[in-house]
Amino acid sequence: MVTENKTADVSFESLLRIFTIPEAPGSALSRIEAKLSQNLNEFLREHIVAEEKPLREIEKDFSEAAIPESPVFVSDHTQHLLDTLVSHSVHTSAPSFIGHMTSALPYFLMPLSKIMIALNQNLVKIETSKAFTPLERQVLGMLHRLIYQQDEAFYSKWMHSAKHSLGAFCSGGTIANITALWVARNNALKATDSFNGVENEGLYSAMKHYGYEGLAILVSDRGHYSLKKTANILGIGQDSLISVKTDKNSRLCIHDLEEKISQLKHKNIKPFAIIGVAGTTETGNIDPIRKIAEISQREGCHFHVDAAWGGATLMSNNHRGLLDGIELADSVTIDAHKQLYIPMGAGMVLFKNPNDMAAIEHHAEYILRKGSKDLGSHTLEGSRSGMAMLVYSSMHIISRPGYELLIDQSIDKAKYFAELINEQTDFELISEPELCLLTYRYVPALTAKALQVADNDQKKKLHRLLNGLTKYVQKRQREEGKSFVSRTQLNPHKWDKMNTIVFRVVLANPLTTKEILQSVLDEQREISNNSGSLMKEITKLTHLILK
Repeated sequence: MVTENKTADVSFESLLRIFTIPEAPGSALSRIEAKLSQNLNEFLREHIVAEEKPLREIEKDFSEAAIPESPVFVSDHTQHLLDTLVSHSVHTSAPSFIGHMTSALPYFLMPLSKIMIALNQNLVKIETSKAFTPLERQVLGMLHRLIYQQDEAFYSKWMHSAKHSLGAFCSGGTIANITALWVARNNALKATDSFNGVENEGLYSAMKHYGYEGLAILVSDRGHYSLKKTANILGIGQDSLISVKTDKNSRLCIHDLEEKISQLKHKNIKPFAIIGVAGTTETGNIDPIRKIAEISQREGCHFHVDAAWGGATLMSNNHRGLLDGIELADSVTIDAHKQLYIPMGAGMVLFKNPNDMAAIEHHAEYILRKGSKDLGSHTLEGSRSGMAMLVYSSMHIISRPGYELLIDQSIDKAKYFAELINEQTDFELISEPELCLLTYRYVPALTAKALQVADNDQKKKLHRLLNGLTKYVQKRQREEGKSFVSRTQLNPHKWDKMNTIVFRVVLANPLTTKEILQSVLDEQREISNNSGSLMKEITKLTHLILK
């Protein structure tokens, strides 16, 4: 870990040291650099203030549209950034920031990022990334093997093949999903003796050639919003992204999937891709991947797994089974800037078949010539930085067992928090954690009893009031800046699928303690009880129902 002993044992305590280590001595810019590199969290704690300044006031600091006509000293500009930008940034690495899929970063990424920036490699072309290109191919091979578990001979043959690609680095899950479904569309409408392929003749000609009335992608109603953008960009339209019902655990319903496919085929609409979600954004649940894979094979559909969040779970031998069947997917999205603890934006898409990305291969005489090993010939993005270096380094410094510990502790922490919520008489757990996400809301103990006996109209009124309270508490908690949780809207089966606004927490930060989780509930309880007219209305209706 942080040692020269290459066979050092991995422990959770040693892992924590890579996220926060003793402060080193360091002067303006040089002191900042030292602190950022060696004690990132301490630096942020010192310089980021709670959200005391409204956004409209912050905007005034960045209201000048003219490019400066005279230069300033680096030290002066650095102080300017500290006062205007850094001080009012969001402290995403704080252990009490548990609302989104961001976390504290390992300290070693700061100096390594400086090396990456200084080298300024462009991964589009081997002429601008000589050593980075094979490194990125190796990282893709590592993640490919994590998912598909092929033997050494497979990677010896395909990993560095100029004519093939195991996947692509992307700026994030959105581009990764677009790339996967771009490949799927092109392979579904590929060239024949009398047709030159959708990539050349376009969607209209392709539909005429194949005799389809339309194309469709199927995904659960918990699919990521990026998929709507994908359908738009691919030219099939957002209405052709077919939503499949989910069960009480937010997992795709196989029966509804079968029905939707049958309906599409009856209309002569080709379902060319089915998506399984491995870690829904809102609740962290995992679709029945193996069953979806079997249906996809039977129907001749490309099977894509959006594991942007949950894919890192494969690092844990203790929890890998949660993603059972992922090795059957034609393509998989994983975001390294989530549970692999890499800075924004490092996403990846991996393809089971090394030939699949030939469907989107493109060339240019001055840069992406045929037969070259240029990574840009199989990517949507052109110019790209060498983010693969940071993933490569983390794989070596943390190692798979280290990631396993990080994954395991995050899931255990989510289970603990769920139990803690269930122990409270005035909080309601909405979704049980499968990974390290869960949702809940504040419900006064008497109001919880009233919901059990209320008629339908009374339930709707109470839910509306509780939704207003949840929004108020979440916003107030964010403004006060002690801690942060996000919120979303679900439709729990328990409450007859009524619109229910809930708190959403993501417990991936290894620095988050049980004491912090207790303090989050205490703060939410205090804000709720001091919410004035909101709580008065809830109390009044509660007593009316129970009298």
